[in-house]
Amino acid sequence: MDNVREAYEHLEKKVLNYNPGLNIQRLRSAFEFAENAHRTQTRKDGSPYITHPIAAAEIVADMGLDEDAVIACLLHDVIEDTSIVYDEIAKKFGVSVANLVDGVTKLTRVVYTTKEEEQMENLRKMLMAMAKDIRVILIKIADRLHNMRTMEYHAEKKRREKALETMEIYAPIAHRLGMQKIKWELEDLSLLYLDPVGYREITDALESRRETFDSFMQSIQERISERLEESGIKCKVYGRIKHIYSIYRKMYSQNKELSEVFDLCAFRVIVDSIADCYNVLGHIHDLFKPVLGRFKDYIGTPKPNMYQSLHTTVIGTEGIPFEVQIRTWEMHHTAEYGIAAHWKYKEGIDRHADEEKFAWVRSLLEAQQDTDAMDFVQELKINMFADEVFVFTPSGDVINLPAGATPIDFAYSIHSAVGNRMTGAKVNGRMVPYDTELQNGDIVEIITSGASKGPSRDWLSIAKSSEARSKIKQWLKKEKREENIIHGKAAFESELRRNNLMTTFTEREDILPAILKKLSFATLDDMYAAIGFGGMTATRAVNRIRDELIKAAKPSHDKLLLDRINQQPAEAQQKVGKASNGIIVEGVENCLVKFSRCCAPVPGDDIVGFITKGYGVSVHRSDCPNYLNSRARPEEADRWIRVSWANSGKESYQTVLSLTAKDREHLVIDIATTLAAIKAKVRALSVREIEGGLAVAQISMEVGDRDELRFAINKLSAIPGVNEVRRGGV
Repeated sequence: MDNVREAYEHLEKKVLNYNPGLNIQRLRSAFEFAENAHRTQTRKDGSPYITHPIAAAEIVADMGLDEDAVIACLLHDVIEDTSIVYDEIAKKFGVSVANLVDGVTKLTRVVYTTKEEEQMENLRKMLMAMAKDIRVILIKIADRLHNMRTMEYHAEKKRREKALETMEIYAPIAHRLGMQKIKWELEDLSLLYLDPVGYREITDALESRRETFDSFMQSIQERISERLEESGIKCKVYGRIKHIYSIYRKMYSQNKELSEVFDLCAFRVIVDSIADCYNVLGHIHDLFKPVLGRFKDYIGTPKPNMYQSLHTTVIGTEGIPFEVQIRTWEMHHTAEYGIAAHWKYKEGIDRHADEEKFAWVRSLLEAQQDTDAMDFVQELKINMFADEVFVFTPSGDVINLPAGATPIDFAYSIHSAVGNRMTGAKVNGRMVPYDTELQNGDIVEIITSGASKGPSRDWLSIAKSSEARSKIKQWLKKEKREENIIHGKAAFESELRRNNLMTTFTEREDILPAILKKLSFATLDDMYAAIGFGGMTATRAVNRIRDELIKAAKPSHDKLLLDRINQQPAEAQQKVGKASNGIIVEGVENCLVKFSRCCAPVPGDDIVGFITKGYGVSVHRSDCPNYLNSRARPEEADRWIRVSWANSGKESYQTVLSLTAKDREHLVIDIATTLAAIKAKVRALSVREIEGGLAVAQISMEVGDRDELRFAINKLSAIPGVNEVRRGGV
């Protein structure tokens, strides 16, 4: 238990550091209370359970939160996991602490699930807790971060579930709250368990180039520091490699190798004042060549999560682009800890002063009214988790919207009346269609008319923000009931026919009352109206009907009825699977596919797929060493699935050839001439000398299939002096 005492004392010192007025006896009492409550419990690694609340409380202390928040974090699991009740905590530590513990306890049941209704309810609870007291979610994030740091002790299935939940919910919430440091760590830890192969590829590649990166960053750091010191600007300059998940996304979204991702390094310059920020920017652009279009001023126009910095991308003398972020110390603290940096909960702080910072929480809570669960979850991810676009009103006010937003989203962000009466829109002074995607810096003007007939049903497919979609649905629900019933009935019956249930449903009208009760509708017309205005989907209604039909058929063992109910939709019986990137994944449609860099498969190769979950399916050759090694690991074996090539014949695929030859004059010219003669699509060609008077060429090229690749190999093998041509890099 000495280690536990040491951990607590370390926590106590950390809190005293930023809060000299700490009631030490109260904090110690909370620790002893929690230690006693968890006395019989241990963690997966065998350590006393109390080590987890202490570690989570230390993360809360790193955020600089108040005494009550630290105490609540120490106690955050006692209601959930022990016999302690709310009243005991309230009596001993106060109502504020008890409410925080109770709030966190309710969130412990937030788990990733394919049942959209359950996920929507859990997310709704989280948003409500955030709206009441932001400390609840800050404590929950600290709890999740420590759990992710120690996830290695859990079973493989549990690790993947928690990692996916973290990636889809907790990391984006940390981002929305401006907590970049914690967001990055959550993403990297999640990726480690969601795609261990991809994670290892990146970390191994970065480690192999560590000395090069260190040398480059030290050189740039010294140049910037010397220039600013000569100019009399007090600053701190440091460089870092971008975090793993950021690199991972860039590699696989753009289908690049690590060597093709140039802006791996980023530098920060931290100064004392805003004036110094802009002064430093001038010096940076004088030292290095700026990349046009890559400058962003988040000081003049802060992000919604309070983030402020100047960002510029420049090119050094080595020809390598890198990003420089310039900020004050206060901005830096906010960038690291986000909302926690502004909400200390110390005496005298007006907790409602920054209420507008949580307008997005209230907006999302309002948006889930009259919204189908599946739509709500999707809209929440778009609004809370997507990138933002910043646009201006004609009077110069900044409006932030989700990326891909249109004038419809802009109109409803101003007021529902503006959206409902909109008859046109201007962007930068020019009339534009309603589906125009707004770009950063656009000036948007909405034209309205009292004679407007209101929003069209088509606007639901154009609007990107949940706020706009919610307000459109509210108008349609109120003003267009008869029209909604007609549209809803047509969609419902179409879905019944698609699922071969139309006849069965009409024959079993006796189950209708149970279905309407399940869906919370008084009449069939109410259900049609809800489907018509988008309050629920026809798919959800038909799924409930199938459930009730199965329930009705089972007692009588009606096999014929069960067979009809369980029959696949007509189109599903014929569907082989829609190709993505020229690949069919076990009949699954619209699956994100990436080609592994380790073996670069092309059509004609035997292939297998690896479910990364972090980024779709990674396709490997069946003789790939990574596949053969991973297949032998029990924890990864079940993530390899069957995939096949689509017979489209249209795609081209990148692959790499390694050519070994006698080092001689004109070797490079002969290789290039051969490639040109066969009209090869070459993306990169490099040659280097090796021992024994030999040279190795690496050729990155695109081919249509394995026959085309074999033809290229044969032609290259015929070059005088060539010893070997094989697939794969060197």
